Amino acid sequence: MTITISTITRKAVGAMTAAGVAIAAMASPVAAQGVSVEQVLIPGPSLEGNLEGNDATRDIIVYLPPSYATDEDRRYPVVYALHGYSANNEAFRADLARTDAVASAFAGGAQEMIVVMPDAQTLHNGSMYTASVTVGDWESYIAEDVVSYVDANYRTVATRDARGLAGHSMGGYGTLRIGMKRPDVFAALYAMSPCCLEPSRGVDPAMLEKLRGYDDPADTLELGFFERATLASAAAWSPNPENPPFYFDLPGDDAVTDPVARWTANAPLAMADQYRAALDSYEAIAIDIGDEDWLLPGAKKMNEWLTLNGIEHDFEIYEGDHVNRVSEQFRDKVLPFFSQALTAE
Repeated sequence: MTITISTITRKAVGAMTAAGVAIAAMASPVAAQGVSVEQVLIPGPSLEGNLEGNDATRDIIVYLPPSYATDEDRRYPVVYALHGYSANNEAFRADLARTDAVASAFAGGAQEMIVVMPDAQTLHNGSMYTASVTVGDWESYIAEDVVSYVDANYRTVATRDARGLAGHSMGGYGTLRIGMKRPDVFAALYAMSPCCLEPSRGVDPAMLEKLRGYDDPADTLELGFFERATLASAAAWSPNPENPPFYFDLPGDDAVTDPVARWTANAPLAMADQYRAALDSYEAIAIDIGDEDWLLPGAKKMNEWLTLNGIEHDFEIYEGDHVNRVSEQFRDKVLPFFSQALTAE
């Protein structure tokens, strides 16, 4: 096995109430080697009024560590884990179940923590974890709505130093994007195979022409991965409240501002300079990616930018593609990383 690892060591780190927040159990807690899993519906004020009609009341999946049920005075750090495009938190949970990743990480010595998986699937199959009048303000939903709910309803260490943000693919993009903007909420970031890091280099004109031929968003639901991803990107990065029924501009549209320029402005490599101080404030940052992942060039460039700017971080290139080692990496790298980076009570 050949594994290339480039690492810069990061500095080591050593009852709220929810007025008016109702919990709606979707599934009874189930035990897995002492880890219990809950799935609950929570309100999302930040998503209300989105033009796409995405539901503002959404479920989160919550992993509770083995001692949670027995040590009633103990509070725990929390890792928020963001799923990828064309998936949801159920799919992310199913992938982690392949290696029983959460329970196995604790059994292997990682400190106990709560792991929370929000659902960010939208009409066009993914929110991009952005803030858009079309899809909703997913940045605030993750950093405010979900965090506030979890702190109010679970025994968390409700401080920045005890919160981590991680995600795979679109979730890795969301980790870096939200991380840049909300260093007041999270103390450590782990981006797994992050997508969309580089500025847009254009979209296939034939695809754009095909997409412009649709008059009803419902007719696009059976399109292919990249076609739907283009629609999701436009909804997230070039929204237009005056352009129904899709409420976005595609590259090449006669828009007030160039959609391609707006897409470029949402790429972490284009955003990073203005958020350098925010990234430097994190206790720990890590990025990993497979050596056969088509997103490897962008991840390498993000590593180079972080290094050039003196941002301490870990960067790993492992043997694998975009999806085949997500569960193993979460078990062997992600949770142990947060075990070192986050403050326990």
